[in-house]
Amino acid sequence: MRFLVFLAMLLFMPRWTAAQDSRSPNIIVIFADDLGYGDLESYGHPTIRTPRLDEMGREGQRWTSFYVAANVCTPSRAALLTGRYPVRSGMASDHHRVLFPNSTGGLPATEITLAEQLKSAGYATAAIGKWHLGHLPKYLPTAHGFDTYFGIPYSNDMDMSSHLPYHQFWQQPHDSIRSENFNVPLLRDTTVVERPADQRTITRRYTQEAMDFIKRQGDNPFFIYLAHNLPHVPLFASDDFLGSSHRGLYGDVIEEIDHGVGQILDLLRTEGLAENTIVVFTSDNGPWLSYGLDGGSAGPLYAGKGTTWEGGHRVPAIFWGPGRVAPATVRGIGSTLDFLPTFSALAGVAVPDDRPIDGIDLSVTLLTAAESPRREMIYYRGSRPYAVRLGDYKVHYVTQGAYGQFGEREEHAKPLLYHLGHDPGETTNIAELHPEVIQQITDHLSRHRATVKPAPDQLSERLN
Repeated sequence: MRFLVFLAMLLFMPRWTAAQDSRSPNIIVIFADDLGYGDLESYGHPTIRTPRLDEMGREGQRWTSFYVAANVCTPSRAALLTGRYPVRSGMASDHHRVLFPNSTGGLPATEITLAEQLKSAGYATAAIGKWHLGHLPKYLPTAHGFDTYFGIPYSNDMDMSSHLPYHQFWQQPHDSIRSENFNVPLLRDTTVVERPADQRTITRRYTQEAMDFIKRQGDNPFFIYLAHNLPHVPLFASDDFLGSSHRGLYGDVIEEIDHGVGQILDLLRTEGLAENTIVVFTSDNGPWLSYGLDGGSAGPLYAGKGTTWEGGHRVPAIFWGPGRVAPATVRGIGSTLDFLPTFSALAGVAVPDDRPIDGIDLSVTLLTAAESPRREMIYYRGSRPYAVRLGDYKVHYVTQGAYGQFGEREEHAKPLLYHLGHDPGETTNIAELHPEVIQQITDHLSRHRATVKPAPDQLSERLN
């Protein structure tokens, strides 16, 4: 019987060849914008079809407790690329939550990005899509380890050229909301090549850009950071997808992104690269629920973008890599913070030891489906932690809604406590039952705070 169990383990272990073991895997990170935990078919959405992402999940790993380090765009992206809570880099602010077209700050040159890590190991690197870490040349991707860049420098709703006030503009019918209403530039490296960017075709063009980059690499290892600027409003889909989803325009957008993911997977197989490539799909924060049908779904989670409730920070995450990533549904905790140490380990690059790194190496979990080593997550809003998860328990010290929803800011003299295994929707406060858990988590937070020296605020300096 023991022999049969051992034989089964051998049969179902990832099949690596000696050549594959000696090669660093190609890495592709696909990052959606404002896509919610419940927006994919494999995460429970009843009307949005995502067959290629669902295929990724079946063949790879689908994580159910995966987190971003911030609940809005700019700090979330900074955390992914640096492996550090954004308060450490100055990419979190209590005054302005994201960068704007008149911002003068950005990701400091002193930060070490995932692209720089992988470039030091001989990788070709490309950033495609929404950047939102500084639009001035010294902050663009080409200044942070990326060989090439093709995308928009900030959110697709910025530089609005409509004569209507922002809140009134969104009350118009969809037919009145055109790409030309937003004077957002499309950049090639540091040069504007289109303004306003034609957002009707931008998802398709981002996918093609990624595919062209893959074809140019030959045997050279590569890293692609493909950050779609959708389904963040305004929503646009190409003619091939417009009106195709039962979910309406929002579904059209998701289904076009899914199709693009499938095209990339198919190309990897055609080029013989699938078994030496890891592809990750996730989102930068939860859904922008205040936009109603133009916003997504947090599924069973409470609230969405802008909040430190689960719906703001917990996102879908799928890892795919035939022959490398061990198929599994992973219920342990993971985070975009973990990309830098995980992919550095797989590429054979040492993690910087001259600064605190908040990410944890998840490579053993990816390769063997072992339990995730991450046990905690700290939920920042701006420069301050509002909540902490440790194991199955989560404590809220401060709660605050966003965009006119989910309540006013409240500091809790008696912190709230939820068991996320029993209650992922955070419906039942069990603080009275477990004061010792609150104390344990509070002690954990104190130890974390002792390591944090907030950097100068990069988000609040503006042009007049």
